Amino acid sequence: MPDLLLAGLGGLAAASTLLIGALAAWFLPVPRAVVAGIMAFGAGVLIATLAYSLVQDANEAGGILPTVGGFLAGAVLFVVLDHLVSSRGASRPARSGDDKDSSGVLLALGALIDGVPESIALGLTVASGGALSIPVLAAIAISNVPEGLSSSAAMKADGRTAGFVFGMWGGIAGASAIAALVGFAALRDAPPEVIAVVETIAAGGILAMVSNSMIPDAFRRDRALTGLIAAAGFVLAFVLHEFGG
Repeated sequence: MPDLLLAGLGGLAAASTLLIGALAAWFLPVPRAVVAGIMAFGAGVLIATLAYSLVQDANEAGGILPTVGGFLAGAVLFVVLDHLVSSRGASRPARSGDDKDSSGVLLALGALIDGVPESIALGLTVASGGALSIPVLAAIAISNVPEGLSSSAAMKADGRTAGFVFGMWGGIAGASAIAALVGFAALRDAPPEVIAVVETIAAGGILAMVSNSMIPDAFRRDRALTGLIAAAGFVLAFVLHEFGG
């Protein structure tokens, strides 16, 4: 399979779990504890993946300065964008009728904000190694399930139609596939320092997202086991990195 196609299919496959989460929220009564567990597990997977499959590789290839600079830039970028989205939601509460503003839509926009750099990073793994990184793919796919589930449940409660909800997630999945293609095509011949910056921008944004959203949300839903489940996710991603390449 051509590497370009592999990158695009990888981005699409990772993002498709958003639709799995949405389907579960739409048709099944998913307990809060289950949502919390999936979210905590995904957070642990993402933390290990960004540490071992993104930051470490970027540092080895591009050096410490591009790695640190890109990481901090990614964290700042996500926090700023997340603040803008959250502020919009706070200033425009949900209303009845066609003009309503759904908290679920805002959560979906948050998924797009962190999904694009994740997919670019996934495309970069193909560009740098000629194959999809299994740890990165697994981390993105697992973490997308609770995002799709939580935001779809909120949109359903707000009275959004199934066509609207699944159309939105389909669009985000398509955008993720395009981002993976861009990560591969635009950066495959870039200098190692540039690739390091791009990879760590994604990593910094992912860590900021996990810290601002996934772990706090999981803890609010189920305080007892959040830390343990996140640790299990971390261990799984570490093992995948060590044995899956």
